[in-house]
Amino acid sequence: MRVSAKSDYALRALIEIGSRSDGAPVSAEELGRLQDIPHGFLQAILADLRRAGIVISVRGQSGGWRLARRATEVSVADVIRAVDGPLVSVYGLRPEAVSYNDSATVLQLVWIAARANLREVFERVTVAMLADGELPDDVLKLTTGEDAWRPH
Repeated sequence: MRVSAKSDYALRALIEIGSRSDGAPVSAEELGRLQDIPHGFLQAILADLRRAGIVISVRGQSGGWRLARRATEVSVADVIRAVDGPLVSVYGLRPEAVSYNDSATVLQLVWIAARANLREVFERVTVAMLADGELPDDVLKLTTGEDAWRPH
């Protein structure tokens, strides 16, 4: 899986929004400055997140962006789907929609298994967890093996 700049930037912006204890709106300018996200790119990302019902914009002098739902209700998977589409696709199709000839049908099972594994992490980890800097133990355990940090 390749994590796009859009997904990374979206999650970084949501960490900033979600870490505000008072729930006050955060301007796009401040989000961009704090996370070094290009303004035009951030505006497009925020629009995607708004369409997905993840953030809302607040107008006025002290306006900006805030979460539309509680941070505990927004998963990493929700954010990735909002800005990039399905977690796993095979040349633009969902894995269950891909068809192969008999000798390659096993590939469909690999794509579906990969999606299931991504879901195990991405659907459990929420913006609240990211904002608090705390992850579930079983997710953290996946990062402790030496092989997890080694490029292949």
